[in-house]
Amino acid sequence: MTVSNFSPQIHQQHRFSRGAEKAKQYVVNEKLYGRAPLPLPKSVTLAQVIQTLPKDVFTKNMRKAWQQVVITYSAVALSMYLIHLAPWYLLPLAWVLSGTACTGLFVVGHECGHMSFARQRWLNDLVGIVSFVPSLYPFESWRIQHNHHHANTNKLHVDNAWQPFQRDYWLSAGPIEKAIMRQVKGSFYWLASIGHQIKEHFFLSSFTPEQRPRVKFSLACVYLFAAVFFPTMLYNVGVWGLIKFWLMPFIGYHFWMSSFTLIHHTLPHLPFLPESEWTDAQARLALTVHCEFPAWVEFLCHHINVHVPHHVSTSIPAYNLRAAHRALLDQWGPYMTSVEFSWAMLRDITTKCHIYDEDVAYVPFEHIEQPKSTKSFERPPSPKLD
Repeated sequence: MTVSNFSPQIHQQHRFSRGAEKAKQYVVNEKLYGRAPLPLPKSVTLAQVIQTLPKDVFTKNMRKAWQQVVITYSAVALSMYLIHLAPWYLLPLAWVLSGTACTGLFVVGHECGHMSFARQRWLNDLVGIVSFVPSLYPFESWRIQHNHHHANTNKLHVDNAWQPFQRDYWLSAGPIEKAIMRQVKGSFYWLASIGHQIKEHFFLSSFTPEQRPRVKFSLACVYLFAAVFFPTMLYNVGVWGLIKFWLMPFIGYHFWMSSFTLIHHTLPHLPFLPESEWTDAQARLALTVHCEFPAWVEFLCHHINVHVPHHVSTSIPAYNLRAAHRALLDQWGPYMTSVEFSWAMLRDITTKCHIYDEDVAYVPFEHIEQPKSTKSFERPPSPKLD
C-alpha cells in the first residue's frame, strides 16, 4: 500500500490522528512543525516499507566508512588544539566545536553497534569500543539497550528513550522528585542523557545472564579507560585542564545527544502509543522525526538526524541515509514528519511535552496540578500559512 491510495486533500487538515481506525486527533502547530502527517494504516507492515527502498542504500562502502572515522578524529583533534590555543573568551566556541565533534565520534560507534560500519563483527566491536570509551559508554550495554529502543519506538511503558511521565506518578512524587522531573523535561533536558547513560548501561541487573559476559567486558573497557585517563589528565593538566579538555566537550556532546533523541521521537502531536494501538511500521515511519540541523552539525554528526530511514532499517549506513530518505519520501511522504531545527521548536517541546495524556498526547506539568474534573487543555492550531 502506498500513498497513491489516498486523497491528497486529507493531509491539509491541522490535526494528526493517532491511527487510521481512531477518531482521536492531535493539534499540529504548522508554523513550527509543518503539515500534519497522514495516519499510517495499520495494514501497512515494516516489510512493505523496506521493500520500497532501493537495494543500494544497504550497501556498505568501507572507503566511506573510514572516511567518516578520519573526519571525526580530525575534528576532535582540531577542536582540542583550538581549546589549547583559545583565550578564555573564545573557549565557548571551541567547546561547541569539540562537543559536536565528539557527537560524531559517538555516531561512528553507533554505526558499529548496528553492524552498519563493517561486515566483520570483530571490527565493529573494536571501532565501537574505541569510539565509545572517551564518553564513558560501555559499548555492549549500549548496543543491547539501543536495540530495545528500536524494537519498541514510542511504545508506551516499553521504549527506554524519552518516555513521558505518567499522571499518577507525577501526582505521587514528592517536592524534590517533582523538581528533578521538571528539569529533566524542561530547562535542563540537555543533561537527561547523562542520567539515561548511567541508568540504562551500568547495572548488570538490566541484562540477561547470556548478555552479561559481553556487557562485563564493555564495562571493564570503560573502567580501565577511566582508571588511566583521569589520573593522567589530572597529573598533566590539573583540574582546570580536565574540565577544559574533557568535561566541557562531554557536556557539549550530551547537549546534542539529548536534543537529537528528544526531537527524533517527541513532538507535541506525535504520541507514545499503548501496545494495543502500536505497530512497528507506524512507529518507525510515522512516529520518528526527520530534523534538519545546520549543515555543519549534520556534517560533523554524519547525518544521523536523517532519522526515519535509520529506524526503518538499521542496516542502512549513515552515508546512505539521505538517499534512503528521498526514496521513502517518494513512496510514503504524506505519512512522514520533517521539521527544521529552531530554538522556538525546542522550547515548545520542553514546555509542553511533559505528561502523557491519551486525549492530546502530552500536557505540561502545570495542567496536571489542576483538578482532573476541570481539565480543558488543548493546544490551539496555528493559523494557516499562505
